[in-house]
Amino acid sequence: MGHTHLPSTEAAVAAVREVARAYELEMAVTDDIGADQTSRRTSAGAFAVLDTDGSLPHEAFVELGGVPAVTVQVFPEDDARITVDGVEFNDVPRDSVPVFLRSVYGGTAYVKGRLFPFGRWLVVPLPGDETYKEIVPRGILSPWLTRKIRG
Repeated sequence: MGHTHLPSTEAAVAAVREVARAYELEMAVTDDIGADQTSRRTSAGAFAVLDTDGSLPHEAFVELGGVPAVTVQVFPEDDARITVDGVEFNDVPRDSVPVFLRSVYGGTAYVKGRLFPFGRWLVVPLPGDETYKEIVPRGILSPWLTRKIRG
């Protein structure tokens, strides 16, 4: 299953909606449209509503219900920030968002850790050779993350 090209924030949100439906998750979406509304813009001026190319930038914040707690912030710049039980993955390509979520909900994501020096990582393998790893902040070890620990 390769990556589908998601040309827009709307397409990314629709793809997340498919994953939510597949795993029977509640989903809430907040849309911010216009450069004055989005959280980070590089191509538009400080008070601009349109990007320099005349398009309306569109950012979406998606909250998925269920376990683990997941939020997806889709940025107009073709990337997203996915937070899984407090562990933040920045700069996930928008096209990778649906397969990332399937890895989390489908059971292939896991936590790997060691005692010395102490550290735990949430590892999210995607089809192909793509893997995302982020440190699990100390003190954030939800029941879901605990269940995902591998030696």
